[in-house]
Amino acid sequence: MREDIIEIRWHGRGGQGAITAAKIVANAAFVSGYKGVVMAPTFGTERRGAPIFTSLKISKNKIYDLSPITTPDMVVVLDHSLLNEVDVVAGLKKNGLVVLNAPKPVSEYEFEGMKVAVSDVTSHAVAAGLPPEIVNSGIIGAFS
Repeated sequence: MREDIIEIRWHGRGGQGAITAAKIVANAAFVSGYKGVVMAPTFGTERRGAPIFTSLKISKNKIYDLSPITTPDMVVVLDHSLLNEVDVVAGLKKNGLVVLNAPKPVSEYEFEGMKVAVSDVTSHAVAAGLPPEIVNSGIIGAFS
């Protein structure tokens, strides 16, 4: 893998907007001057609420490698309950970043050798009058 590529894996549930969030970040990166932006959603016939993930690669240079991400620099998790179902940090690089939507403070989560940022995006969405499953725009704010 080229060192100039930033790899981000997004985990969520069908209907939460993980793929849309990754698309928004991909578009923002492109208009900010990144010439290489590749996104690859990974899901099948899952129903709303089923675990899904999508991969996003960003680089100042063109990206020709379209292979799936196996060692992300960052992982964004839209639903903390996925921690009990999916190994969301699989392959995450040492000192990689985990951005987590969760109601508990960062001290409640143990991700050894990783940086962790926690925000209760769901509560903020509900307070703003949104349905609790619509957390993609809030997680983009926590991610940025």
